[in-house]
Amino acid sequence: MINSLYHTDRLVESVDALLREWLVHPALVALVKMAGAAALLAAFVAVVAMILVYLERKVAGHMQQRLGPMRVGPHGILQPMADSLKLLGKEEINPRDADLFIYNLAPLICFVASFVTLSFVPFAPRIQAVHFNVGLLFVIGVSSLGVLGILAAGWSSNNKWSLLGAMRAGAQIISYELSAALAILGAVIFAGSLDFNEIVESQRAGWWIWRAPVVGFLAFVIYTIASTAECNRTPFDIVEGESELTAGFHTEYAAMKFAMFFLAEFVNVFIVCAVSATLFLGGWMPFHLGNWEAVNRWFDLIPPWMWFFGKVSVLVFIVMWFRWTFPRLRVDQLMRFEWKFLMPLALVNLAVAAVLVTGRWFFFHS
Repeated sequence: MINSLYHTDRLVESVDALLREWLVHPALVALVKMAGAAALLAAFVAVVAMILVYLERKVAGHMQQRLGPMRVGPHGILQPMADSLKLLGKEEINPRDADLFIYNLAPLICFVASFVTLSFVPFAPRIQAVHFNVGLLFVIGVSSLGVLGILAAGWSSNNKWSLLGAMRAGAQIISYELSAALAILGAVIFAGSLDFNEIVESQRAGWWIWRAPVVGFLAFVIYTIASTAECNRTPFDIVEGESELTAGFHTEYAAMKFAMFFLAEFVNVFIVCAVSATLFLGGWMPFHLGNWEAVNRWFDLIPPWMWFFGKVSVLVFIVMWFRWTFPRLRVDQLMRFEWKFLMPLALVNLAVAAVLVTGRWFFFHS
């Protein structure tokens, strides 16, 4: 791990020195850095979305004892590229009585909210598009803007099924955001910081899911459930209930506008899993087995970014597992579960975390 950090620092310093040599003015250097980070992040988003679409279909296929896509490329690995080309070639259709400005703006709002949120997630030490000392607070705020795009899409489409889906989405996402935020605050209390990097560093002596065995693990479970609902994933996908609403808020969308909603959904899955891995599973920190120094030294040789993506991959698989295991909840069941069970549990868990941390501080400073 130390070697990986050394090479990362050398790479960052080399790029920075090269830019300062070519572009003398500091403002130009900062502008080029931002443009380069945005381009790399955009490429990363496209690749991650295609990988997740492929994995979703393969996981679904194997769980249902079938193969999934097989025709395009070896084992169907090029199927997401074929789907992307198909969507690019589709005709753009605008509903006759739609509010075209808001109708065209809605998918952009959803995508931009996901894109900006991802820029604050640290993939490894010093590998982060934007570093902010209250980055977690900013992520919570920006990610909640995505629901505005969904509401705008449903309202502007002039379709009653789209509007119903959008209203469901607004109620569901805003409700479950409360439980997710309360679970996040548990990790913030333990770490004492809103900086992603400091939260990861606070877990150097152990990840929060077992370092705070009951409270930390319960916060992780609450966040996993609430974030799944925020992403409109089964069993919380009443927003897109095909048997009730044809396709929900994006019924009237086609071609690249539909693709942007589709892309934002899968990017959101990656984001919530990345935030969960960062807050509760140590982010890029390696897994250590107590006093087994020999094994731990081998684990330290694995690069930090591999630990991060390994943890995120496990969480993404769990979210996909949910989709192909549980039946869809009714609207009343979904809202009752949040307001009468999940949020009270999150409040109690947060209060216990605050008492534990306050009591520990009082004990050591008395």
